[in-house]
Amino acid sequence: MRYLIKFSYDGSAYSGFQTQKGLESIQGKMEEALTKINNGKKTNLVATGRTDKGVHALSQYGHADIDVNITDKKLKRALNSNLPEDIHVIETTVVDNNFHARYNVKEKIYEYKLNLGEYNPIERNYIFQYNHELDIDSMKEAIKYFEGEHDFRAFVTDNKEKENCIRTITYTNIKKDGEILTFTFKGTGFLRYQVRNMVGILIRVGEGKLEPKKIIDIIESKDRTKSGKTAPAEGLYLVDVIYN
Repeated sequence: MRYLIKFSYDGSAYSGFQTQKGLESIQGKMEEALTKINNGKKTNLVATGRTDKGVHALSQYGHADIDVNITDKKLKRALNSNLPEDIHVIETTVVDNNFHARYNVKEKIYEYKLNLGEYNPIERNYIFQYNHELDIDSMKEAIKYFEGEHDFRAFVTDNKEKENCIRTITYTNIKKDGEILTFTFKGTGFLRYQVRNMVGILIRVGEGKLEPKKIIDIIESKDRTKSGKTAPAEGLYLVDVIYN
């Protein structure tokens, strides 16, 4: 039987989502728990996508095929009893065997959090400690240029391996709450480092080093060297996944 599993995690202690030999990963921990529940049969978790080292997820999804007879509620309890405290299963649902956790995705929502105020050592793994003022109005203008269908090759670190970098961003926003800035990106899909690279260029705009409309030129250039530094991983969250 195929189950859709909704889960969250703190990515601080892991090499990333994807299983890597000799390294701790979210996928590795999930598959260890699934295999134990599935009477020791190697059980793979097919996720919506992978997150990088230090990136967190409030709502990640994956599917797994389990042979043992178990209800979705019991599966949730069994998984959580076999997972470390920094990974938590929120919900499990029986789905059709043709359902695919990655290919059935309609949109994803990411958020990036940045601290403009005093350095906070407690939040250093969860909010990028930028600790300087930024021109937020200019950044709000600039972020809107990412909306729509574009070739985001200029914002993908491994672009040489990507033949198709065309994605559609349907919604963007920047919100300030106290000294914390939250960037929101909603779209049909995101390439590796894309969100962090977009945030990196928005920081340059906020520093007064780049005019907001230059975002258009950078997108059209399809040149990664034009988009500057990648924002650190610790401020990035996969917030939700929307299915067809």
